[in-house]
Amino acid sequence: MTSVPHVADTGAHRIVVVGAGFGGLEAVYRLRGVDAVTTLVDQRNHHLFQPLLYQVATASLATSEIAWPIRYLLRGRKDVTTLLGTVTGVDVAAKCVRLDDGQMLPYDTLVLATGAGHAYFGHDEWEPFAPGLKTLEDATTIRRRILTAFERAERADDPAEQAALLTFVIIGAGPTGVELAGTIAEMARTTLPDDFRNIDTRKARVMLVEAGQRVLANFSEELSAYAHRSLEKLGVEVALGHAVSDCNVDGVVYGDTHLPARTIIWAAGVRASPAAEWLGVAADRAGRLQVNADLTVPDHPDIFAIGDTVSIAAPDGSLVPGIAPAAKQEGRYVANAIKQRLRGETPAPFRYRHDGSLAQIGKHLAVIDFGRFRLRGALAWWIWGIAHIYFLIGLRNRLAVALNWLWIHTLDQRGARLITQGRAVLDDPAVRTGETVPQRLKSAR
Repeated sequence: MTSVPHVADTGAHRIVVVGAGFGGLEAVYRLRGVDAVTTLVDQRNHHLFQPLLYQVATASLATSEIAWPIRYLLRGRKDVTTLLGTVTGVDVAAKCVRLDDGQMLPYDTLVLATGAGHAYFGHDEWEPFAPGLKTLEDATTIRRRILTAFERAERADDPAEQAALLTFVIIGAGPTGVELAGTIAEMARTTLPDDFRNIDTRKARVMLVEAGQRVLANFSEELSAYAHRSLEKLGVEVALGHAVSDCNVDGVVYGDTHLPARTIIWAAGVRASPAAEWLGVAADRAGRLQVNADLTVPDHPDIFAIGDTVSIAAPDGSLVPGIAPAAKQEGRYVANAIKQRLRGETPAPFRYRHDGSLAQIGKHLAVIDFGRFRLRGALAWWIWGIAHIYFLIGLRNRLAVALNWLWIHTLDQRGARLITQGRAVLDDPAVRTGETVPQRLKSAR
């Protein structure tokens, strides 16, 4: 195995950051001016604004409006080297990160900000039929399936098949599930009706299935109840207290109900990256590794871990939530801790500050929970929108998203309704099995 060229031979303190999500990118930003060289590794070439990913999946925004090339974001940082690659392990004895091509990336300080993926609770075989929403690829896959379902329903002769095509099931009633359900319902009822001749898209059935007893369980009961009522007013059917027992090509089974559906979306759980396995340390049931008060990995003071990769308690004893503001706070803390260490100082423990929770339900419908201060309805929606636009990167993207939202909420039109795999996708059997056309062609080689 060889070292990555031009990275190991500088003689300066070497910082390696794995993952360019909110936490990793924040850490790199805050390391500006430190007496060290920094290497940022990610398996994708872009930073993704995940809170708006569901809007790509529901044809409201284009991919380029919520993602930015990492190299572009760091183009002015001569102290930072960006590498496109997949990390497959960490050699803690040799203090090296192992990449998928066998190369080794040496470090003096390592920051793991590797995020999380989908968790199917032991049923990974459901993934082809019920994709989750974590990446741009996930979003465009879901968008394609939603739009293709309407197209196939327009051509369907069998009423039962048509009904199944017009049934959309979202599993999990957290913020992502609620936002998806509300947006799909609005799209079917206000955006698409005039576009089709053989179907009435307003008759589409949107089901939100949740194993718990209420939607948005992390919000107050008052806001949760408001979100529930608002979803039902939009036409979403909410099924609470029902765990899903099967997902397949024909539909979904929850409780005693088998619901024929051709579009199923998973928003019920996440599992951390295999960072704990790389280090050989203990992890919780979701794969998150425990960290010390200074966000270092136990017995590895030279390794920090942040974001969805870790489990750490907030000052009130609850777990720090897996949300963007938390990851950014952790990234900021780690950068400052590294600076302090290089000066010979000991960092104070990390303290999480909860800035509040926000979720959109539909057009002019949102909930905001800041603890003592709670807000719902149109004013909450405006604050939700302003907050999200503010945190986007670059004036161009802020203007583009603002104009798109203005267009959608004034004229009920969504400009990103593109099926991007060509005409064959409408008739390809792979659509029914959850397999994409490229996957089918690859498996046939």
